[in-house]
Amino acid sequence: MGELTGKVALITGASRGIGRAIATRFAAEGAAVVVVASRMGEHGKLQGTLEQTVLDIEAAGGKAAAVVCDLTDVEARSDLIERASAAFGTIDIVVNNAAGSKMTFPSMATTQERSWMFDLNVNAPIDLAQQALPGMRERKQGWILNISSATSIQPIVPYRDVPDAAYVCVPYGATKAALDRYTIGLAHEVCSDKVYINAMGPEAIVLTEGASYVRDIARKNPDMVEPVEMMAEAALALCTNSHVGQVTYSRRFIHSQGRSVKSLDGKTVLGDSFLAADVDATA
Repeated sequence: MGELTGKVALITGASRGIGRAIATRFAAEGAAVVVVASRMGEHGKLQGTLEQTVLDIEAAGGKAAAVVCDLTDVEARSDLIERASAAFGTIDIVVNNAAGSKMTFPSMATTQERSWMFDLNVNAPIDLAQQALPGMRERKQGWILNISSATSIQPIVPYRDVPDAAYVCVPYGATKAALDRYTIGLAHEVCSDKVYINAMGPEAIVLTEGASYVRDIARKNPDMVEPVEMMAEAALALCTNSHVGQVTYSRRFIHSQGRSVKSLDGKTVLGDSFLAADVDATA
């Protein structure tokens, strides 16, 4: 029996990266996962697509289904929870991972750029939570995890990297700060109904498949990069227990729980919160 046996989870932004890793880890723990992204991909090109995520999970013996949804489209996302429920039944877990960024200086971010980021990074997760909450509250069971970011907090000076790096992520970070604040308040509103809502971001830059620039950073500054398994394990921990309104980060949450980090298939213990990213394994 896995930690999520009998549960149905929806994960947005699951065609690659963190979302795909979380979907894979949840499926390994017995969840039927509904993976969401804005498109299925071109014919014959599976890498980095929803099709590949589903095929890989099914090949490992798990259950998965894909739903295409452009989360920047208010109408398209208005019934996403209902559509996703058609695959395996009622949604028990929602992981709002999908996000987007317009990297520009805060003095230059246009109204259009800021509005686009706030809609995708704040409004879309809240909309999905509001769609899922009535059923979760009625059943007295549910988990919602919003994927946040360390960019929600201005880094301390002197900046480790060039100052520009600390500035261009400000508009994006502002959306994640708003999401964090909403998460806390919403979590306290619904926790009496045994619905647990939290936010969690990566402690550092996450090393995912194909991220060559991250591998370069990891070779120079290993402590600036974390393995994607760290995020997946922290997400699992937050979606299987009774945490309320946490705004936390992957490594420190794993450390606070004294939890081991496992491979995405759940079969191998890789280490603990000090686990370093294996640069060569993801090349």
